[in-house]
Amino acid sequence: MGDPALVTHLPSAILRQTPGNPFETTVEQLATAIRLGVFFDGDQLPPERELAERMGVARGTLRDAIAALRDAGLVTTRRGRGGGSVVTYTAPAPGSGGPVRRGATLLDALDFRRVVEPGAAWLAATRDLSGDQRAWLETCLRETTEAVDPGAHRLADSRLHLAVATVSGSPMLIEAVTRAQAALGELLTAIPVLRKNIQHSHDQHRAVVDAILTGAADDARTAMEEHCDATSALLRGLIG
Repeated sequence: MGDPALVTHLPSAILRQTPGNPFETTVEQLATAIRLGVFFDGDQLPPERELAERMGVARGTLRDAIAALRDAGLVTTRRGRGGGSVVTYTAPAPGSGGPVRRGATLLDALDFRRVVEPGAAWLAATRDLSGDQRAWLETCLRETTEAVDPGAHRLADSRLHLAVATVSGSPMLIEAVTRAQAALGELLTAIPVLRKNIQHSHDQHRAVVDAILTGAADDARTAMEEHCDATSALLRGLIG
């Protein structure tokens, strides 16, 4: 991934070469990136050549994967000069879907997140962050508070968590936090928006980012643990 002090670009961190069947893994990575706000509605995907090289797949495989995303309504493609694939995904409003995890599988997802995300925050706080990285975290934080609707807030929220993992400089942690956020997003569609919780979330995010920016690693871990615990309590209570 290169020098962790220079990484401020989520697609570069999230989209990568992975083992497995190239077509399926490419579809999974791109769809997950879109659903987690790595690319927003209206964003254009990187050029085919760049994206295929980054993901370690043939351009034909990438085109097939993008066609699958088109069929799923996640992108639209314009042909010709100035063309490309543009994201057409709007996050579902919390409370609009049914839970797919309950009982032990729900608890496993929450436990997994409770382990990896505080660790990512702790590691990020130990890094000598560049000015661009520090500004990036502040921008991601601001976007969570300025989101105009619950769906946009969810995407901005996940983007902030992925940014924290990215500045930790650990590709394995980035992958783990991506998995944790994908599971969390799935769960949050099953519960209604609770305005009080959103305000608490803003305060907790601020505490996490402040601790990272001041190099207070233990405080960053504690703040992220408290944030994960608050969300877990809601999900356990409202999903069961």
